[in-house]
Amino acid sequence: MKGNQSKRVLSLAALMALIAAGCAMPVTPAAPAQPAAPAATEAPAAPEFTPPTDPIGVVQIGPNDPIHIAYMLVTSGSDGTLGIDSRRGIEIAIEDVGGKLLGHDIKLSGEDSGCNAEGGQAAAAKLAADSTIVAVIGSSCSSEMRAGGPTLSKAGFLIVSPSNTAPDLTDPAKRFPGYFRTAHNDKVQGAVAAQFVAEQLKLKKAATIHDGSPYAEGLANAFAENFEKLGGTITTKEAVGPNDTDFKPVLTKIAATEPEIIFYPIFVAAGSLITKQVKEVPGLGDKVVLMAADGTFSPDFIKAAGEAVIGMYQSSPDFSAFTGGYADFLAKHEKKYGEKPLSAFHAHAYDAFNMVAAAIEKVAVKGPDGTLYIGRQALRDAFAATKDYKGLTGTLTCDPNGDCADPKIAVYQQTEENLKKLEVPTTPIWKP
Repeated sequence: MKGNQSKRVLSLAALMALIAAGCAMPVTPAAPAQPAAPAATEAPAAPEFTPPTDPIGVVQIGPNDPIHIAYMLVTSGSDGTLGIDSRRGIEIAIEDVGGKLLGHDIKLSGEDSGCNAEGGQAAAAKLAADSTIVAVIGSSCSSEMRAGGPTLSKAGFLIVSPSNTAPDLTDPAKRFPGYFRTAHNDKVQGAVAAQFVAEQLKLKKAATIHDGSPYAEGLANAFAENFEKLGGTITTKEAVGPNDTDFKPVLTKIAATEPEIIFYPIFVAAGSLITKQVKEVPGLGDKVVLMAADGTFSPDFIKAAGEAVIGMYQSSPDFSAFTGGYADFLAKHEKKYGEKPLSAFHAHAYDAFNMVAAAIEKVAVKGPDGTLYIGRQALRDAFAATKDYKGLTGTLTCDPNGDCADPKIAVYQQTEENLKKLEVPTTPIWKP
């Protein structure tokens, strides 16, 4: 019993000693409380994208869709080289920007407008039905635009012609909205042609022939007005049909008025026949000087007129006054197409496309998904604001009536070499 009691006493004593030792151990202070992390806040929401609006409509181009540019040019028949020449200018311009604009491919399509009113109406109706088209480059002939232009305008397109020259197309009373041109106004060409005849050739009597088209009639009248101001006499003003083939009756009538020169700013088919038939009319033959204009500035005209073309004069844009970039353009043209330009307005078409492209870049709005929005009226306004644009044809500025050209006109003379090679002359014999 004593032994067990002693053991209990010792155990109790040991337990008390352990408790005492535990009470003597230093106490580790509690870690200070950490400040609570600030509550997470959401990033401000991006402002919601609102597509632009426009009073005459907005062209919407999907992220993977092309920017659609169309042409309305004559590309077949006797005047086809006029439009093919311009189309090639557009094609080279597109290649020069890498085939893209604002990250989108450029789609070029078009319609043959025939160089007549009927063709212009038909082509314009087809183009107007395609709402993907942003702008139309055309037309070639003023008659096409006079007939089809209102339809293109109503569709909201920007319309830029590289070769319309009829004065009435930019007459404030007759011009339709959205129409511009990089070609000269024939008020300029008529004045230059008259100055050449009166001051360089020193001729006093002239007769004129037109075919009823806005281009031909407008240019013939501009020539006559300026020729009379310079002291000349217009012996007669005659009109023919563009599809006529026998011009001897009208040429005989002209011969009776004894002109020294006949100015006939018409197109290839009728122009080539007049050139040939003049030689067969008594009183004219080799006695009268012949002068046409840019409507016949084509290898097709030279081929159709044959030897009768040698020695005649033509007014047309002054290629020698184009900018330094024109030499590079000609090299690209010959490499791409295997020949020299076919007519007079390839550089004007090149400038037209680049000016359209510049206007698109100014007004296009890109949505968050890459969709492009182009306001139609905004595009017209941006093009109208073009000022001091450095193009192949000069420095271009659009006036309030849609004339944007830097007009430079010269006079050329057909030679045996031109006939032999079937190439239009490119070196002027005279310029103001």
